[in-house]
Order: sequence, then C-alpha cells, then structure tokens
Amino acid sequence: MAERGGEVDGSGAYEDLLPVMAGRLGTAGLLEELRAGFRVLADPARGAITPESLRRSAERVLGVAGMTAEEAEAMVGEGDHDGDGALSEREFCVLMVRLSPGIMADAEGWLEDAIADEMLPPAGSTPPPAAAA
Repeated sequence: MAERGGEVDGSGAYEDLLPVMAGRLGTAGLLEELRAGFRVLADPARGAITPESLRRSAERVLGVAGMTAEEAEAMVGEGDHDGDGALSEREFCVLMVRLSPGIMADAEGWLEDAIADEMLPPAGSTPPPAAAA
C-alpha cells in the first residue's frame, strides 16, 4: 500500500522511498515524478487534488479501498495552504517532500540542488558573453 511517498513493507513498517527516488533521479527528476503523481490524483476539471478526486484515485490507482470523505478531507487539508479546499501542484509537491523523513533530514542539500538547478541555463542554450571591462 503506497503511503506518503513510501510504502508499508510486509512487516507493516513504513519505508520512505522519496530519498531513493531522489538519489536515482536527481532533484529535477524527482520533481517531475511528483508532478506526474499530482496529475494522476488531480481532478482534471479543477486542475487540483480535491478530497473527492483523492478518494476516487486512492481506490482506482493506488489500491487503497474504503477511504472516507473525512480522511480525504484531512489529507488534503494537511497541505492546503491557501484554504481553497484543494491541493495545487505546488502544495502537493511541498506536502510530499515535507512528509518524507529522509528528504527532510537532508533538506539543506536538496535546497542547494534546487537553487543550483534554477540558476543553470536551459539545456542547449549558450551563456551570455561576459561584459567588457
């Protein structure tokens, strides 16, 4: 059963898989996977994860049967920072990272990687010439 970016192994212990994914995919790859997960769970008409879209997807995609409306509302509410009753892509990604003990233990390193990725020129572009002195 998938849960918070990880899974419960056969013994019932939670295994946080986000750090493993991040190690294999890098920061940009992990964020792309989180965005793909968002799209799977989101209500296409609203472009956000609603409690109802989470309940539908939990059973159909994640194999988690019997999620109550109250459980779905609580899960969405955990990351709903703007109070609109749904998770935007950004809120979802932040929530998944925040709920990962392994990622949070190395938050400074992930932040440095994310900043470096934002400062790199797009692939295939040439950096601007240095200014003449």
